[in-house]
Amino acid sequence: MEPAMPATVRILIVEDDPQDAALAEREVRRADIFCTFRRVETRDDMAEALREFVPDVILTDHSLPAFDARSALQLAQQLSPGTPVIVVTGRLGDEPAVQYLQAGAADYIVKDQLHRLGPALLRALDTKRSRQAQARAHQLQGAIYRIAQVAMSTPGLEELLPAIHQIVGELMPARNFYIALYDAANDLLSFPYVVDEHDTDFSSKKPGKGLTEYVVRTGQPLLVTPEVQVELERRGEVELVGAPSIDWLGVPLKIGDRAIGALVAQTYTPGVRYGEREKEILQFVSTQVAMAIERSHAEADLRASEARLKAIIDAALDAVITMDGDGVVLSWSPQAERVFGWPASEAVGGKLSTTIIPPRYREAHERGLAHFLGTGEGPVLNQRIEITGLRRDGREIPVELTITPVRLGGAWLFSAFLRDISERKLLEAQLRQAQKMEAVGRLAGGIAHDFNNLLTAIIGYTDLALADLREGDPMRQDMEEILRAAHRAAGLTRQLLAFSRQQVLAPRVLDLNEVVQTVDKMLGRLVGEDIELQSVLAPGLGHIKADPGQLEQVIVNLAVNARDAMPTGGKLTIETADVEMAETRGRDLTTVPAGRYVMLAITDSGTGMDEDTKARIFEPFFTTKEQGKGTGLGLATVYGIVKQSGGFIWVYSEPGHGTTFKIYLPRVEGAADALAPPVGTAAVPRGTETVLIVEDEEAVRALAKTALARKGYRVLEAANGGEALLLCESERAPIHLLVTDVVMPGLGGADLAQRLAPLRSEMKVLFISGYTDRAAARHGTMQPGAAYLEKPFSLDALARKVREVLDRE
Repeated sequence: MEPAMPATVRILIVEDDPQDAALAEREVRRADIFCTFRRVETRDDMAEALREFVPDVILTDHSLPAFDARSALQLAQQLSPGTPVIVVTGRLGDEPAVQYLQAGAADYIVKDQLHRLGPALLRALDTKRSRQAQARAHQLQGAIYRIAQVAMSTPGLEELLPAIHQIVGELMPARNFYIALYDAANDLLSFPYVVDEHDTDFSSKKPGKGLTEYVVRTGQPLLVTPEVQVELERRGEVELVGAPSIDWLGVPLKIGDRAIGALVAQTYTPGVRYGEREKEILQFVSTQVAMAIERSHAEADLRASEARLKAIIDAALDAVITMDGDGVVLSWSPQAERVFGWPASEAVGGKLSTTIIPPRYREAHERGLAHFLGTGEGPVLNQRIEITGLRRDGREIPVELTITPVRLGGAWLFSAFLRDISERKLLEAQLRQAQKMEAVGRLAGGIAHDFNNLLTAIIGYTDLALADLREGDPMRQDMEEILRAAHRAAGLTRQLLAFSRQQVLAPRVLDLNEVVQTVDKMLGRLVGEDIELQSVLAPGLGHIKADPGQLEQVIVNLAVNARDAMPTGGKLTIETADVEMAETRGRDLTTVPAGRYVMLAITDSGTGMDEDTKARIFEPFFTTKEQGKGTGLGLATVYGIVKQSGGFIWVYSEPGHGTTFKIYLPRVEGAADALAPPVGTAAVPRGTETVLIVEDEEAVRALAKTALARKGYRVLEAANGGEALLLCESERAPIHLLVTDVVMPGLGGADLAQRLAPLRSEMKVLFISGYTDRAAARHGTMQPGAAYLEKPFSLDALARKVREVLDRE
């Protein structure tokens, strides 16, 4: 951005002889320089010419009657610094000439060698332009640096944009100045900063055909004079918006190839015009301005994110501490008292190292302080780092530290901002634990799914084998042992599904007190006579919606866990209550909504747990019992059932002080359903209807077909949803029942049932599955109350369920 040669060079001649001045003018014109001259003889005249004529070059005689070249040079340097001065003299020795050059003269010319004046003047102008270019480049680089510094030091656009205006105003006339930002996501143009003498309406708007929109749309700078404005309007490219300006100059704010807004200056004064120089200035700073604005937006987003995180972890206020170069505490904020436990009266005046720094780090602290005082460098300064702090009670805590050195009155002062991040560290550990639990749950659910298909085949074919064996056959005992083992394995898979929240529940509106009273009858035998069992049930307890069988399983599992924690006897208390809860955070970092809940608390007086054990108790297969005395699935099952029922669970325990499990289930309105009585044993029903079995596991499909065929049913089969659709289209006879797996490759069971409903209005549906994770998007497609049979199932259970569904109205 080097300045060009002025169109007309203004030359000030300081000379008392008009003839000598005329000779100088003639030699300058011989150099093909288009110029204008003014001659002065006195100091006052020269001062006035410097202010009004504003010369580009000064030619001065060595000696005048009341004035000399040395005085002229000093006056020029004072009133017009940077303007080159050429000394023209009749004679001049080497020593005076050198003195002039050392004093700042651009050149000297002896009058009998005036032919050198033209080239000397051109050299002086070239030097001036070069220096001006260097100065302007330095000024622009300084502006870029200052914009970057302001962007890093200001918290938002409200402080950043006025600072940018001030910096631009130091480079060029920018009295009327605004910054426009374009939000591409919402197609909205806003004006976060405006200073304008005439226009007042700069409200946000959809982009139209104004000059600002033109610059944003084209991504190109635009200098608009009145003539250019008329031409752009004539072509229909822009429309006049607001008061017309004399010159309007806008450049795009770009990040890469993306225009995020425009930087605009305009003038309403005829004496202030814009040209290529001003356009180049705005272009030069626009990239840094765009980066500064983008950084401010990013930092605003980051601050918003940090504010949300702060709300989640309920971070403590910062402690603010200052110390001097000797490490002596000068100030100690109230937050520092809370974080470190030292009152300000005791902390101030003491050494920081012995107050909050653990002994093992004190030597390193002293070395680092000495190193900074000696070199001005420190690796931990002006950045946020994590360190270990020491409380007054001797407890070490993780602390986030930012320390900044400040030079005041020739001495160093250090300001430190410290934040106790103990809770954040705890939450990070809990988050890792929650993620691990989720991963283990998915693994457990997948294992249970595959295992249930195998168990269905084992149980079913064992049932078929037993049906074909006579009483007294020696093989019957072996078959029955296989069946018992398979049912025990099925119990394990049910616990895995409960933990992984992938079982199908049959929720009903329940009176929790009634459930506790039902289970209470068997708990006495379960926990033993050396344990006192007490129930404290709140009268008029609110109702909940849960699966009664699974809720009973929760109570039994917690009671067994409590029993094992009291090997020498103790007390087990079951308590219910209605509670109102504010929004809080669950142990697995999920948000517990505010509202009304029904609480179930089970408390024992046993051995209790330490923090490490509490952190792992809900992991499947984790147990503190001796080998062979537990599967490690009891509490994992409790956790899964509670979460799947929409509830939350907390654990309170200390070694030697017993344990309390508190379960909170959402309270619901409506009358409680009666608990179903035990189902008696009856003969397995038969039928003659047509049943379509859709199951991708061949062994399960073949088993179900054989079992139902033996009960008199006509059985059709398909290995997937596509085959089932084709079969239903080709089959002429009615199909009374669809028995389908819920989760299959391609078309799932629930979607298959929906597809077949218009074709087979007479057909009822029974879903079977050992894995319902994806089916509970199932709650949207597999309707609540749909008939369902959980794998693994016995042949009798399948036959009963088929008959039950077929007999429904």
